[in-house]
Parts: sequence; structure tokens; C-alpha cells
Amino acid sequence: MINSSPSRAIFRATLFLALAFSINVYAQIPAGSSERAIPTEVERYDAAVAKLIEQAEARFKEGELNLKAGEREQARDKFDKAVDTILESGINVKASPRLETYYLELVERIYRLEVPQQQQRAPKTELAQANIQQASYTGQQDQNSQEPPQIGFKQQKFEPSPLDELSKLILTPEEQNVDPEDVASLEVAKNAIDFQFETNATIQQFINYYQGRGRSTMEAGLRRSGQFMAMARKIFREEGVPEDITWLGQIESAWRPTARSWAAASGLWQFMPGTGTTYGLRQTAWIDERNSFEKATRASARYLKDLYNHFGDWQLAMAAYNTGQGNIDRAISRAGSRSYWKIFPYIAQETRNYVPNILAAMLIAKNPQKYGFPNIHPDAPLAYDIVQVPTATSLHLIAQVTNVSVDYVRMLNPELRRDTTPRGESYQVRIPGGKANQFVAALKGIPIEKRDAPLSNNVELTGYTRAKADTTSTPATPGLMKVKARQGDTPAKLAERYNVSAEDVAKMNGTAVNAELQAGQEVKLPTPAPSSTRRRSR
Repeated sequence: MINSSPSRAIFRATLFLALAFSINVYAQIPAGSSERAIPTEVERYDAAVAKLIEQAEARFKEGELNLKAGEREQARDKFDKAVDTILESGINVKASPRLETYYLELVERIYRLEVPQQQQRAPKTELAQANIQQASYTGQQDQNSQEPPQIGFKQQKFEPSPLDELSKLILTPEEQNVDPEDVASLEVAKNAIDFQFETNATIQQFINYYQGRGRSTMEAGLRRSGQFMAMARKIFREEGVPEDITWLGQIESAWRPTARSWAAASGLWQFMPGTGTTYGLRQTAWIDERNSFEKATRASARYLKDLYNHFGDWQLAMAAYNTGQGNIDRAISRAGSRSYWKIFPYIAQETRNYVPNILAAMLIAKNPQKYGFPNIHPDAPLAYDIVQVPTATSLHLIAQVTNVSVDYVRMLNPELRRDTTPRGESYQVRIPGGKANQFVAALKGIPIEKRDAPLSNNVELTGYTRAKADTTSTPATPGLMKVKARQGDTPAKLAERYNVSAEDVAKMNGTAVNAELQAGQEVKLPTPAPSSTRRRSR
């Protein structure tokens, strides 16, 4: 039992009254009065986050109103501005749990409005499924079960961007263990690169990573780069950017034009919506030129050149390409230096990984034999013709006329959001190489009003018909079959295994002959007639 004297009781009562009085007086002091305490750094930060969310939500609501009014392109623009409001604010999204939660939910709500309900139920690959959680910001989606209006992405498919993993990559102690001789050898190796940069042990650490657990990623990139490298080098050269910086594409997208990051960056060069618009990449209900081969590559080169003109250093330009010019400017101010390795402690983890990753990829690509990547054969450059088609021409029709699968036509035209070219304008579409004359001649015989759909009920006309099970005779045309790819399989390997044409397998599945397939992926193959001769991929 605690003994409480009268004097102590009086003291406590007096203290209580004093505190109550001071609290009451403080509450009555106007917010602008100098008597009030200055807001803390945390309070200012929370207020900035709240204001940012309010601004982004206002843009989103405007987009919803546009969508209800049938103004789909305006809606898309407002949705993009809602996302850009956050990403261009200078506030680190991942540093604020509240902002990150809101941002992910915002992207999810936009995704639900843009993608048909049926496609939403499919496995989520479009928006880096590991990072976008199923969440409803207001719960209103559950109150209305009707299919949402669609403003794009109806047929367009996406793959996760490597950048999503880059921000989380932590090198192991073994990978960080660098021999001083290896670091010294970088000074010699960098002479093969077509621009000057400072070496650092971190570059060798990423080489170690690619020689170990990152080997499959590097091997796939070395192969797949062949599809786009000649085109990219030519454009970078024309825009005055060192050609070796094209290896930025390995880190940004693993050379996949349909790569899309959790932050809504898209394409070979991972343009954000706002930056894409700044550099002339159209984003409408019909097309997203961030996914284009040539246009996005040229925009990327011009953006890099502008960043170089600002910083005067290619390492800083690459860093700013990843994190934004403003963040690098602030890091330079804090470090008091314009050296990438001096500002290294003042930039985000993803950007710390980003530049040495690109430099490591460049060095390996220049001398794959030296770094343990022998016998890697790059894919052949994509072969295609570009032809002008009238308004709203069906990709299924193009596939029929050129005798390839619609998947192959989609692969050649990744910027198209739907299985038709834009309505209301003529459009330059890519078709399989060597078929321009055949295609143009065939198209002339099809009335314009019938070009927005296949010629018949066959959705895909690839030159193959399914073999009948109840006949013993050899079909006039081979049938189709589906198999599951194994680890390391390519169309060429499957063609060898099943005695079919590697070129046919690639075209039927919308990929290149030597492109690595995902383990377990369903692959379409032509079933050869029993009397057919064995064909090998060369």
C-alpha cells in the first residue's frame, strides 16, 4: 500500500490544474502565431504526402468523369497525370507506407478500369504481379459488378520488368568479394567501351553476380539483344549517344518491348507516361508508342542526350535516366561532386544498382568469352516490312493474309493496344519480312469496311489445319499440337526435338528462333505429316 501525505496530494492537484490550463491556452493560440511550436519534419512530410495524394486523387476523379462521358482518350490522359503527380513529386514512394499503399491502389484502380473483367481473372502478369496487390481503395468496385468501360489494354499483354527486381537486389558476401587484380583489369577492359567512365569494385561485384546466380538473366539478354541491337545502335549513333549505352535495354527490359514495371513504366526503354509524352511517344486508347521498337528507341536516345547535355557525364546521365534529373542534382549538391561514385551514398538503392549493372553488362557483352559466356549466339534481327494500312485494320486479317499467327503480328507491333490498328487514321504496321508486295496486293481486293475483322470464322489462319483423328491418311496440311517448354528450351530446340521447322515454331508463337522460352510455357507446334522430311534450324 502506497502512503500519500496531504502535501503530496496538494502538489499533484496543483500540477494537474497547471497542465490543464497550459493545454487550454495552447489550444487557443492561432496556428499562425509565433507562440505555437514550429511543425516537426515528420509533420511537414506527412502534410506533403497528404497534399500529394489529394492532388493525384483529383486527377483520377477527373479521369473517371471523362470515362463516364465516353471521353476515353481524355480519361487516359487524366489517369496518366494522376500517376505522374506522385512519381514526379520528388517524394520517395517507398519511403512512405501511406503513399506507397495509395500508389499501388491507384495503379490497381486504373488497371481495373482499363482491362476487361475477364482478363483480370487471368494470371496477373501485366503489372508485375509480385508488386501490385489485389486491393480496392474505396470498395466501390464491389458495388457495381458490370464490366468496366475499356479505354485500352484490351488485347495488349505485358511482362514484368527487370527493374522490379533490381530495386530489391542485394549482393551476397561472395559476390561482393572482389580480387584487386579484377578491379585493376577493369581499367584495361573499359578501353573497349565507346565512352569514358570511372571504374569501381562495384562493377566487378555485378560481374560476379552475372557469373553466378544471375547467369541465366545475362545469357538470355545476350541472346535476345540480337533482335534489336542493330536497330538500337543505328539510332543511338544518329542521335549522338555512345552505342554501347544501348545495353541499358538489358537492364531496363531484358529486351522485351512488352515489359512493364510496378511504377507503370513500359517498353524496351521503360518510359513513364509523362516522360514518354515529353519525347513524342503517343499514348491513346489505340496505341502506346512507349512499346514501339524504333520510336521508343529514338526517344530514349534523345532523353539520354538531353541528360548528358545537362550533366556532362554519361554515368550521371544513366543514373538520372533511372531516378530523375532532380534527384541527381540534389545528390550532387549534397556530395559536392559531379562524380557518380562520390554521389553514390546519396542516391536510391535501385540507382546504386543500376549504373554498375549496365557497365557490367557492357563489359561482358564486349568480351563474353573472357567473363565465362562462350558460345552465346545472339538472335537474328527481327525481319519485317512496314506497310501503310487504312483505318481500323484487323491484326487477325493481317495474320491471315501473311500466313502467320496473330501472336506473331502482335509481337511485331507491341505498341498496338488492341487487335486492330487505330480507328480514324491510316497506320504503318509491321508485317513479316518479304511479304509486303503479297500483302498490299491482297489488301486491295478486300473492301475497306471489311478490313476490321478476319475474312472468315477462323480467328487465326496460320497455314495449318488441325488433323482429323478419325483418318489414317496423311493430311494435306500438317495439324497443330501443343507442348510444354522445358527449362532452357527455344523454338530451335523444340523444332529439333519434334522434327519441325524452327521458323514455323517461332512465328506460330510470336517469338524469335533462338529466344529462350519459360519453363512450363505452352508452345504451339506444327505436326508434320508422316512422310515429311526432317528439317533443321540453321
